[in-house]
Amino acid sequence: MDFQIKNIEDLREEISRIRIIQEQQGVALAKRFNSPSAIFSSIMSLINSGSNDDGDKQPSIFNQDLLGLLSRIVLPVTLNKTVFKRSNILVKALVGLLSQKASNYISGDAVHTIWDKAKSIFSGMLKSKPQSTSKPMPHVPPPVVM
Repeated sequence: MDFQIKNIEDLREEISRIRIIQEQQGVALAKRFNSPSAIFSSIMSLINSGSNDDGDKQPSIFNQDLLGLLSRIVLPVTLNKTVFKRSNILVKALVGLLSQKASNYISGDAVHTIWDKAKSIFSGMLKSKPQSTSKPMPHVPPPVVM
């Protein structure tokens, strides 16, 4: 605030200036919510986060795929019902908060990548078993007649 109030007249001028700003903002807000489509677009702009000035996308509830949305609910409930069953409410709240943050990183692509890695590890373990001692006969192509 760069305007200094030194006497009662300055205070009255500042109060009238603030009332004018309040009326202008009230009119602008009424224009924004004058139709159902305007209300819907305002709500959607609050739900869907846009890009920052840097250009990165902020995580939002609806920016995730189905697996990410399910993990927002299933992960905290499962942890609180199993691992932290006898914990106090503060621990359960902390688990809920941390699992909500962790669910931003859970997506179908991430689960698919982890599944592929686990599958390759297990298939590598199965292939490393020693095979039978008998050697198969080498395949010899038939002679070519001209």
